[in-house]
Parts: sequence; structure tokens; C-alpha cells
Amino acid sequence: MTTVPATWPRRLLGGPGHQVEPTFTRAPTASPANRLVVAIGLVIWVALAAATWGVAGPRMAGVLGLGLALGFTLFHSRFGFTGAWRQLVAVGQGAALRAHMLMLAVATVLFSIILPFGLSLTGSATPMLNPVGIPLFVGAFLFGVGMQIGGSCASGTLFAVGSGQTTIVYTLVGFVLGSMASIATFTFWTKTVPQGPTVNLAATLGYPGALAVSLLVMGGIVAATYAIARRRNPPPVEAPPTDRGVRRLLRGSWPLWIGAVLLGVLNAGVLVVSGQAWGVTSAFGLWGSKIAGVLGADPTSWAYFHVPANAKSLAGPVLADRVSVLDFGIMAGALVASALGGAFVLHRSVPWRTIVAALLGGVLMGYGARLAGGCNIGAYFSGIASFSLHGWLWGLTALVGTVAGLALRPLFGLANPKPSDSRC
Repeated sequence: MTTVPATWPRRLLGGPGHQVEPTFTRAPTASPANRLVVAIGLVIWVALAAATWGVAGPRMAGVLGLGLALGFTLFHSRFGFTGAWRQLVAVGQGAALRAHMLMLAVATVLFSIILPFGLSLTGSATPMLNPVGIPLFVGAFLFGVGMQIGGSCASGTLFAVGSGQTTIVYTLVGFVLGSMASIATFTFWTKTVPQGPTVNLAATLGYPGALAVSLLVMGGIVAATYAIARRRNPPPVEAPPTDRGVRRLLRGSWPLWIGAVLLGVLNAGVLVVSGQAWGVTSAFGLWGSKIAGVLGADPTSWAYFHVPANAKSLAGPVLADRVSVLDFGIMAGALVASALGGAFVLHRSVPWRTIVAALLGGVLMGYGARLAGGCNIGAYFSGIASFSLHGWLWGLTALVGTVAGLALRPLFGLANPKPSDSRC
């Protein structure tokens, strides 16, 4: 049984990506900050910043800063995707999905200002657009299944690993392995399987029209969650803590709406500073390929790295890769956030079925993300904010995958939420 500080309510998001869905109990008082881990985390921050600045310059160091802020925000707001869809499907509770819509609304409004005017430090801002085709639907479905088996999404995996959740390290390993498998089958999915068109709603409707349609769809989804709740009568969300001020900022759990707004703003910040929206999973294939190169393989001969952008990433240092720098920042940000909150915990023993589930879930997500042109961040969050039809279809298909994933969870000893669970 895992104990978390009393200042953190157990939410519908499934915690910080917990694979085993532990029962959370409230400690009488908040656990003290782990000062040693805080100090180590701050040293890592400084070292990463210095190394990134030295390798790729001040703008990439700014990207790292945004990654640190994303990790801090993800951890304290417990903002996730896996548990949100699980709770909607399992018990009809849509509070977390409504937070998704707020996050998307904030980002979409900001992107509608940034993209048409190219407001970026790089001189241009590029939307996250991907084709609508068979790879999208196959990949998003696999990702949805993998989320529920692996216990976390792409962003959740990063901040869970950073906060010491040992179980999710296996999910991260699976992510890398799945990404490598997708690289191995790159030619099949890009040359043999039809890709379909890339549909940019802003190009079709103009930015004002695309923004209006996007906000209308988001409002419809919010209304649908309330309709589902009236029919299924889900358990309530636990009330937020009463802490206020600096204490809650550094050690407590933030309201979901604050996390949603901050994530929307930070994604826009990533777009302004780096010229591209937030993504997560492309880095995993890069890490695996560089490791393979060290072990004697020749990644430069692989078709995936014949794509100029991919070849450039492989040839350069990891700290020059924008997505890798963001990922490192998220993990480091969550490390300090969890230590300040007294929640940094390393699990010394993990059941074998949990390890198998974590690895399998990670493999499915890593493979699916590359097929589908991204994960819950790059495809769903940034795709929708960029007015790509692909983003909406990714979310719908991943929701279908969630249904399948929930059916498979008991095979690995993982429980699903029940309508009678008043502790949800």
C-alpha cells in the first residue's frame, strides 16, 4: 500500500501513472520534503541547462526550461490521460476529460494567434499536422490499449519516472523497444499501406473558422460528459485540499483546471521558442537507435533515417534534439516536484505480472505512436491545437483502444474502477 501526503487527494487520473493502481491512504500530516533528492534534482537542472546551452545554444536551453515547467505542472496537477479515459469508460466520470477540453481550448486559442503570424523565435511556427489513414487508426488503437495495460501515457510515463515510480521505468523501456520495432517496419507502413490525406482545418476554414469549430466540438464533448454522468451516476471527485499559498504551490495538489490552463500555455510556449508544438515519443526511437549504434548496429542504413529530419537527429547530439530535451526536462522537473512534496518513492519490489504488463503496454504505445504520427501529446494535444483533423480522430480511436485495454487489464492482475467505488 502506498501512502501519499494528506495534501494530495486521490483523483480520477490514476495518479502519476501508477501501473498497479495502489490504494492511496491519507497520512495524518504531509510527508516532509526529501531535501537530499531536491538538492540532487537542482544539481541535475543546472547540469542539464549548462550542457544544453553548450551543445545547442540558449534557445534550446529555453526549451529545457519549458520541459522543467511541464514536469512540475504535470506532477502537481496530477494531469493525466490514461486514467481520464479509463474513468470515463469504466464508470462514466468525465471530470478529467473536461479538464482535457479546457487545456485544448487554451492551447487552440493561443495557436490560432501564433501560427498564422509565425510568432516564433525560429522565425516560423510549424503546426503539428499528420495524415488521416490506416496507420493512424491502427497506431492510435494500439496506443489506447497500451495505456491501460502499461498504466501510463507518454507524458505520464516521463513524470512518473522522474518522481521515482520504479514500475513505470519498465513502461519507458517498452516505449523504446516499441519505437525501435516501428522503425524496423517503417517501409511497410509508409510505402505499402495507404497514408491518406493531411487535413488542416485552418487551411480549409481559415483560422477564425477552425477555432470556432474546434471550440464548438470541445463544448459538445463537455456537454456529453455531463449527459453520461446523469445516466451512469459516477462516484464524485474527491474535494481538493485546503492548503493555500506557497505551501500548496510547492507541496500540494493543484486543481485540475490550473494544470489544464498551464499546460495549454506551456505548449504554446514550446511552439514560440522552438517553432514546433510539444511532442514526446519521437525521442524514444532516437535513444534506442543511438544505443543500437553503440552496440554495433548501423542505424544510418535504416529507411527511417533516410528521412532528412530523422537523419539530422541521429547525426547530432541528443541534447540538440528538441523532443529529447523536453523529455529530459519533464523528468527532471517531476523529480524536484515530487521530492519537495515528500512523494519521491522508489519501489523496491514489483510483481512479475506488473512488469510484463508495463513492458507490453510500453511496446504497444511506442509502436502505435510512430504509426499514428504521435502520442497523447504530439497527436492528440498538439494535433488538435494545430487544427489537424488527425488529432481528433486519434483521440476517438484511442478511446476505442481504451475499451479493449480495460478488458485486458484483469489478465495482469490490474483492477478497473467500479461504479460502487466511492473512493474514486
